[in-house]
Amino acid sequence: MSGGGAAKKGSMGFWSCTALVVGNMVGSGVFLLPSSLASYGGLSLFGWLVSSTGAVLLALTFSRLARLNPGAGGPYAYTRDGFGSFAGYLCAWTYWKAAWIGNAAISVTLVGYLRVFIPALADPVLMVATAIGCIWFCTFVNLRGIAAFAVMQNLLTALKLIPLLLIGILGWTQFHGEYLVIPPVEQLPNMGYAHAIATTAALTLWSFIGLESATVPADDVRDPKRTIPRATLFGTLVAAAVYILSITAVQGLLPPDVLAKSTSPFADAARLLLGDWGYYLVAGGAVIACLGALNGWVLLQGQIPVAPARDGLFPESFSKLNKYGAPANGLWSSGLLVTVLVLIDGRGELVEVFNVIILLGTMTGVVPYAFCTAALLQLLAVRPESFSPRSRPQLVAVGALGFLYSLWALYGTGEQAIFWGFLVFMAGIPMYTWRQWRNRQQGLPVAVSE
Repeated sequence: MSGGGAAKKGSMGFWSCTALVVGNMVGSGVFLLPSSLASYGGLSLFGWLVSSTGAVLLALTFSRLARLNPGAGGPYAYTRDGFGSFAGYLCAWTYWKAAWIGNAAISVTLVGYLRVFIPALADPVLMVATAIGCIWFCTFVNLRGIAAFAVMQNLLTALKLIPLLLIGILGWTQFHGEYLVIPPVEQLPNMGYAHAIATTAALTLWSFIGLESATVPADDVRDPKRTIPRATLFGTLVAAAVYILSITAVQGLLPPDVLAKSTSPFADAARLLLGDWGYYLVAGGAVIACLGALNGWVLLQGQIPVAPARDGLFPESFSKLNKYGAPANGLWSSGLLVTVLVLIDGRGELVEVFNVIILLGTMTGVVPYAFCTAALLQLLAVRPESFSPRSRPQLVAVGALGFLYSLWALYGTGEQAIFWGFLVFMAGIPMYTWRQWRNRQQGLPVAVSE
């Protein structure tokens, strides 16, 4: 990183990058998602097939783009390279919103599993206060710089996989196939099978949001042109395998009507398999997993504005680093925004709140994916010399399929999420215009159509 501060370039290697990728994906999505998918029965398997295939396509896209531009910024940088500063700005704006919207969902899920140990957290006021406390704990860790983040993230990622693999393996010994039958169409919530599969694909895609995480803090990665692509693809494949193994096992252990009302489905499945000690073991593992995901996404919500701020598209203060090399202003601002979101949405039943937030978070998270898959196609068209002739046909297929998948995932998030997400998207345009006016007033370069 640049711009002041003492971050040591290249402090993250392959395993730290992989821990960031896996840690950001394996969190709130996997531990509460069985409850969200319960009403869809066997249709959720089709959703997993679609989202896993799409996630691999996206991972291949980001791996290739990272080789072309291993600098910081991730989706913002790739979109800017393909379509210019305005498109890059819109991508960064939406991606930043996805980060702190997602952190609201993660913090809510974390509290759901803490209820196992502290039943008083069923009280909405205590739930909100605890969720906000977890957000700020991770913010203070990240304010200490990338080294403090990496130590915590590597440890939490290793610990979080233990309960998932335990349930994923043991769960198949008492699996009930009838719990995963495809429900009659009249039992689906006002939708046909095609829409239901699209919705389950959108819900399960939430579990893959974050596969691009290693591309954002590229300035702190050793040999980024090689490390980031490898960590991105490997981390995505690891997460997909763990998800399908463990979540399907939970769906086959608990009856759908029971599962749909559970605020800690993995812990409930563990109690069925192992008794009370398993229940508390998995609940503790879920808390650790959510904390790891929250830690990783707090890192990103501070890092995402850095590159566009350096380019004059976000407020300049977001690019300034503290003495530990952390983007302090971005971390403080994002922490305040996610706190407000938790205060607004932290009411009602946990699963209902979670579903609303993740569909909005998925919508805002998929928009950058659409930008980046389209950017790959754009770069293939205008800069073909950057790609070997042998790889071009495969990359065209990856980019085109990834873009179509992103559009389909947007459709699956539903009308409400698209409505609010579009308003969030459009609300960023005035800030872009204001930044260009400020740049002109200060004699700085002004972005024009490219």
